[in-house]
Formats: sequence, structure tokens, C-alpha cells
Amino acid sequence: MAVGDVFSGLSSITAAGYLDIQPSAGVEVVIHNIYHESDVQIEFYDGTNSCVFDTDAGAGVYAKYAFHVTNARRIRVKNTAATAKLIGYDGVQTK
Repeated sequence: MAVGDVFSGLSSITAAGYLDIQPSAGVEVVIHNIYHESDVQIEFYDGTNSCVFDTDAGAGVYAKYAFHVTNARRIRVKNTAATAKLIGYDGVQTK
């Protein structure tokens, strides 16, 4: 990947499981949208400390945001639904 390329993913996440939006070491990205099929919890995470900053019930999208993430500090999305659900994201590589 190169600066300016789209950084995206879509995964089925188990109940109480996490999707870590985490680029490779040395890479930085800005996440613009997070899509979720059902209930989620959004966290800013550094591998030790977790700051839960939002929850959402039902399907939805966090649209037009600018979450800056690195390999060390990332966004995690927890599936708080009772079954596996799809969670996705997209953004742009900045470094």
C-alpha cells in the first residue's frame, strides 16, 4: 500500500469479539467510516488501555469521521450482539 491508498476491511466478528482497526508497523491511516450490522462498542486502544467512547444499538454507520490510527494506537470495535455480525471500515493511508 502507498500513501493515498484506500485502507478497508470487512469481517464477521464473533459475539463479544473485537475488530481491531490496526495498520502494520510504521503505517498511519485515517478511518472515515465504520459500518456495523448490529450492536457495537467503539474504543480507542493502545494494547493496554481502553477508552470506550461510544456504543450503538442495531445496524448503522459512523460516517465522515477522522479517526487517526497507528499500529500502537488503534480503534477497536466490539460486537456486543449475541451472535456473530459483520463489521467493516474504510479510510485512507496517510504514512
